[in-house]
Amino acid sequence: MGINDSFGSGALTSRYDKALKFASDAHRNQFRKHGRIPYLSHLIRVSGLVLDYGASEDVAIAALLHDVVEDCGGISMLEKIRESFGDKVAGITLETSDSTSADPRKKAPWRERKEKYVGELENSSEEAALISGCDKLDNVTSIIRALTVGGDRSFLEKFKGGRDGEFWYWDLIVDVLKRRKIPVAEELALNVNLLRVMWTR
Repeated sequence: MGINDSFGSGALTSRYDKALKFASDAHRNQFRKHGRIPYLSHLIRVSGLVLDYGASEDVAIAALLHDVVEDCGGISMLEKIRESFGDKVAGITLETSDSTSADPRKKAPWRERKEKYVGELENSSEEAALISGCDKLDNVTSIIRALTVGGDRSFLEKFKGGRDGEFWYWDLIVDVLKRRKIPVAEELALNVNLLRVMWTR
């Protein structure tokens, strides 16, 4: 069945407004790797992407909150999400987190966290897999945008995996999403390949 009037979440409720404020407060002083761009811009785009792919409001809320646990306080923040938005949103948010440590210094090494994340993505809920794909899609397209509009490529040095590590990770994500037939997979694959060319210029 193709896209029709019943496709999508319908009107969003005040729960979404509440989640947007929650995300904004949690990430208030965080920025993207390229410049002084508020981190919230990423979360809004990821949430918009999952809505574009027809997700429910709960999934769109989880998309707004998908980095809160790993970047803003660990398990204690997960419990605040559960109290505010319910078990389903909390569960999806946990599935999309690669660390639950409140202390960034106690996180596992980058490669170890990514290997674990990809392994768990194989069996995650479809909702979490969609958020993961949209998250990576926005990360990749944001890099493409930054390389297109700016001459300074130094921000690429901030990626912990380096060029080879990042593409190793993104390619694995694409493979899992394609096997699982998660709809964002093809769009992500196209943009990963475009960035592969741009990164090496």
